[in-house]
Amino acid sequence: MSDIKIIPLSGVRENGKNMYLTEVDGDIFIFDCGLKYPDNELLGIDTVIPDFTYLEENAERVVGVFLTHGHADAIGALPYLLERVEVPVFGTKLTIELAKINVHKNEGTKKFKDFHVIDEHTEIDFGTGVVSFFRTTHSIPDSVGISLKTAEGNIVYTGDFKFDQGAVPLYQTDFARLGEIGKEGVLALLSTSSNAENPAPVASERTIGEEVSDTIQFWEGRIIVAMVASNLQRVQQVLNAAHKAGRKVVLTGQDFGRILRTAMKLGKLEVSEEDMFITQKEMKKYPPEQLIIMETGRMGEPIKALQKMANGTHRTLRIQEGDLAYIATTPTTAMETSVAKTEDIVFRAGGTVKQISDNLRVSGHANPDNLQLMLNLMRPQYFIPVQGEYRQLAAHAELAHKVGMDYSNIFITARGDVLEYKQGKLTPGGAVPAENVLIDGIGVGDIGNIVLRDRKILSEDGIFIAVCTINRREKKIVSHPQITSRGFVYVKASRDLIRESADLVTEIVEKHLQDDDFEWAKLKQDIRDRVGRYLFEQTKRRPVVLPVIMEATQRNNKRR
Repeated sequence: MSDIKIIPLSGVRENGKNMYLTEVDGDIFIFDCGLKYPDNELLGIDTVIPDFTYLEENAERVVGVFLTHGHADAIGALPYLLERVEVPVFGTKLTIELAKINVHKNEGTKKFKDFHVIDEHTEIDFGTGVVSFFRTTHSIPDSVGISLKTAEGNIVYTGDFKFDQGAVPLYQTDFARLGEIGKEGVLALLSTSSNAENPAPVASERTIGEEVSDTIQFWEGRIIVAMVASNLQRVQQVLNAAHKAGRKVVLTGQDFGRILRTAMKLGKLEVSEEDMFITQKEMKKYPPEQLIIMETGRMGEPIKALQKMANGTHRTLRIQEGDLAYIATTPTTAMETSVAKTEDIVFRAGGTVKQISDNLRVSGHANPDNLQLMLNLMRPQYFIPVQGEYRQLAAHAELAHKVGMDYSNIFITARGDVLEYKQGKLTPGGAVPAENVLIDGIGVGDIGNIVLRDRKILSEDGIFIAVCTINRREKKIVSHPQITSRGFVYVKASRDLIRESADLVTEIVEKHLQDDDFEWAKLKQDIRDRVGRYLFEQTKRRPVVLPVIMEATQRNNKRR
């Protein structure tokens, strides 16, 4: 009997950052290696990646990383993993090309070459298990699910998917292969849950394509399409509509152009006219009604770019009278307020906003009916809902129960939880390190809760700085406290508060100078505590109090 462990290293109780480990007789198989973009609470953080501690400690046991598709939530963290653990990477042709772009941008992995292209017919025997793949429907071509065949049954990871009976061949699901895997016997199914709680039917891509075409065909001014760079299905629909309407297309962002060129080279994106694309400098040669600007952003929500265009702070583009800002993606719940504000700014600038989700339910993820069909095709012995907030995982668990699964065979896990298959039963078996690793600039993991707490305080109540120079030998203050404040109070309107704060700092410093056991740390902490309490009493605010105490020294100039 095989010794099997399943570890959702990340991607559970959160959206994005997908990474799931399966261990079979010691060998570690990694399914996806994604990142997520931060919530508003993570001030200044660029991205969030999984914790690779467990993989670093067991690097010699990792047999490979197996990718399902080319979105950031599946491939975005690859450069950071490969810096620490050099392992082969497997994926479909387009997924590998997009992964190469991502990996080779990183200085530490620019020479990495251990990539392997697979397709739905590939089977790789690693001795402890056989990895195979099946085609799925998602918003990007070459999306696949993964099946790991073990002596105890298949362990299946769906990746992002939905079922669309009207999908074009490039995006069609291989239902026959799904049926075959189910007949072979599925020990455990890991299935995406991000759309599990919304029962509304998702529009077919054919219907969405018609909606996009009609919007572009009948608008009389310039159109700015806000969309995801890697949502190639939506990109294709916009390009088709642009060709039909006789419009020229302007791309923004180097990454977007690189992704499109890669997709076109591989035959995953069709362009009807070679001269369809023009540069931003060439825009002035064409009237507004002949132009489409494709603006992309992280996580498919380029809202900030639209805001900059509307308020005049964008590098090159401005919203003009008669422009249509067409949001061709479905914003997340967290972005709804920002989208509403953006609409207001665009309207003030003379433009109009339309969202593709105004008339249609648009999603690249399976709805409840799709999820239950996947469960019925797989008929797993055990089910592990993944990729979603807790409420979404719980909703998916209920869907599994309704198709006949017992609750005892359904596991809603947290990051790092270990599920062990022993004596014919899957049970919880401890946990591995799985904290969020925050990336800010070039720093990886050097930002923690204390720094984030300070940033939050600074953003809410500001900073209060007291600078003072002392002479410890003579036990006196050389330069009386100078107070500086940023984001706390307007200094000119709070002269009394500033003066009394300076007097309090003077009192504290003089007291400590008279102590025989003078300590810098005690002095600074006393200033922080007492000044902080005083400021709160006077303003009901808690700024960061930063004491800067300098010591004056005298040099004896000796004559030579």
